[in-house]
Amino acid sequence: MIQFLISQMKELGVIVYNCSCLVLDLQRIFALYSSLRYKNKIPPSWSKRLYGVYDTQNKLMLQLNETKSEAFVSNSPKLFCPKDRVLDIEAIYSVIDDAKQFVYIAVMDYLPIVIDTNAKRYWPYLDGKIREALVLRSIKVRLLISFSRDTDPLTFNFVSSLKAICTEVPSCSLKVKFFDLEEESACFLKEQKNTSLPKMNRNKYMVTDGAAYIGNFDWVGNAFTQNAGAGLVINQADAGNSTSIIKQLKAVFERDWYSHYAKSLQPTKIPNCFNHKLNKGTSNKTSMSNVN
Repeated sequence: MIQFLISQMKELGVIVYNCSCLVLDLQRIFALYSSLRYKNKIPPSWSKRLYGVYDTQNKLMLQLNETKSEAFVSNSPKLFCPKDRVLDIEAIYSVIDDAKQFVYIAVMDYLPIVIDTNAKRYWPYLDGKIREALVLRSIKVRLLISFSRDTDPLTFNFVSSLKAICTEVPSCSLKVKFFDLEEESACFLKEQKNTSLPKMNRNKYMVTDGAAYIGNFDWVGNAFTQNAGAGLVINQADAGNSTSIIKQLKAVFERDWYSHYAKSLQPTKIPNCFNHKLNKGTSNKTSMSNVN
């Protein structure tokens, strides 16, 4: 008997029309991937035809939805970044560093660690950049993370750590919510015959008061160090314009943030079905009381 697994995924992407300059630069990234098809190893140097055209210092100036904009594409991992191509992590840094008021982040997973041969190590880059924005620059940060049966319990540890640095610091503003598309907080671990995959919010973007980053990586260390992908950064000075990409993306974030699907879950209040998953493992019997 064949059972078809049906999933309902919520995703956000971008389509750019009539912009050959940006498309040609993005095409160089795909050409790089294509060039690796018949190679057994990464070449020591890349062809100049694969070099990046635009970067953080030399952005493409264009009109997007009748709004003056600057844009460039980024790439990962570092092995796949020829000369003049911006790493995704550097692109994210540039967006956060340019923020003056707020940084809103929507991701499926937030886990600043790298797992190598069954060993875990802290991957501080994005986590540290958020802390810097909060403490040193008083930027308002909102973090919207998807919640599912696959959410790593360590996520709550890192979220609690981020919240802790704002304790008794008036200018430090951090709020975290978990986006759960299931009616009853992701109780899909019932042992009964459930033939469907969970509903999932798979958005991977960031928006600030002047820029946006849309990528294909969750904010997990392994994603940036081991996976290939591309991101798009858009800067707009007139972010209040009704046609602004920044304004539209901010509205999307706030729609999800204030929806009844977004919940301020606490580690000690995770549904019993999720707790069951943790207790089921024999190698790690950490109780929920230890995930504070």
